[in-house]
Amino acid sequence: MSETTFKNDDLAAFWMPFTPNRAFKQNPRLFHRAEKFHFYTTDNRRVLDGFSGLWCVNLGHGHPKVVEAIRDQASTMDYCPAFGFGHPGSYKLANMVADQFPGDLNHVFFTNSGSEAVDTALKMAIAYHRMRGEGTRMRLIGRVQGYHGVGFGGISVGGMVNNRKFFGSLLPGVDHLSLPYNPETHGYSRGLSDADVAHYRKELETIITLHDASTIAAVIVEPFAGSAGVFVPPKGYMQMLREVTAKHGILLITDEVITGFGRLGAPNAATWFGIEPDLVTMAKAINNAAVPMGAVAAQKKIYDTFIEGTKAGVEFFHGYTYSAHPLAVAAGIAAQEVFREEGVYQHVADIAPYFEDAVHSLKGEPHVTDIRNLGLAGGLTIAVRDGMPGARAAEIVQKAYEFGAVIRNNGDTLALAPILTMGRGEIDEIIDITRKAIRAVA
Repeated sequence: MSETTFKNDDLAAFWMPFTPNRAFKQNPRLFHRAEKFHFYTTDNRRVLDGFSGLWCVNLGHGHPKVVEAIRDQASTMDYCPAFGFGHPGSYKLANMVADQFPGDLNHVFFTNSGSEAVDTALKMAIAYHRMRGEGTRMRLIGRVQGYHGVGFGGISVGGMVNNRKFFGSLLPGVDHLSLPYNPETHGYSRGLSDADVAHYRKELETIITLHDASTIAAVIVEPFAGSAGVFVPPKGYMQMLREVTAKHGILLITDEVITGFGRLGAPNAATWFGIEPDLVTMAKAINNAAVPMGAVAAQKKIYDTFIEGTKAGVEFFHGYTYSAHPLAVAAGIAAQEVFREEGVYQHVADIAPYFEDAVHSLKGEPHVTDIRNLGLAGGLTIAVRDGMPGARAAEIVQKAYEFGAVIRNNGDTLALAPILTMGRGEIDEIIDITRKAIRAVA
């Protein structure tokens, strides 16, 4: 059935996430197939995926090795409980993931999404301090414009207003750092800016002094603010966070749901920035988004505290029915093998400078007021139309779809996220369609 003939009544039952349901169901955008770099609409129109699904299909759609692994696993064992039981694949994947992180980040707890990974990491952080006899460490510090999923923990430490304002007082004892980005001084930066991080260091130290370090469990940040519109920190910022938190005995959690598995041309942002967080959340590309999956990587000291601090029985009262689901694990093992065998991380490192030049070629286009990039992630700020925040950027996304590409907006920002195995031709097409869409919108 085509987009134009699919009746609104047929769409009504599905309450769609992060979507203006009324408007969408009057003019639906429906895909029925995807292959490599493209979606295919129900009208059988080919649309280039310029956003890697939702930052997640890093290897392209329907990678044969991933598809085969899921098919084989489904015919062998479709489910295995993770509470008190296990299956060999889960341990294999945990080792494959842990081996890609620096230092002692060598224990992996599986979840089903980035949101679950974040709430898991926050619980780990608070419980870790309690088990060490520092039960007063319960406060959490997030960041303005941060996105950490949609669980109550995630929206509490997150800093996106619409994700927070409808849901009450959220978790108590949460404070927020400012977004480490100022368009007046950082604007049109290529990669990390040269802005001084002293202001951000002072801000963090001031918050710690206000509450006292003995009350703070963890600081959680994204390496770059992805969902907000690809806002990239200055040089030295992530290293500063690691230094200050370590000095005060505060855990550093990095949310790598977007940056994990190649987006920056490295296995993860921890490796790329040269830091060792205490906890790292991940999801999306861990198994090329073929089956829902997330994870938390924890330092050995955290894992050992739980194991050695519990005389008998369950050490961490937390988990999910679908933790380490066999199909998700099979897809994960296959995806991790593809990342390695096809040299995906190096390909991203090699092509990222070309993408940087391409996305910055949009400077000077109508309504574009800023451009940012890191790895294969690009963000544009679009001038606000009077009295209609987000409207112009949303129209640009719609025009891009009509012209043959998927990109994404959040408010008055646009985000571009090529599939990691794309070449120069596909990058050029994403940029050309984005340019055409921008010019088509008043």
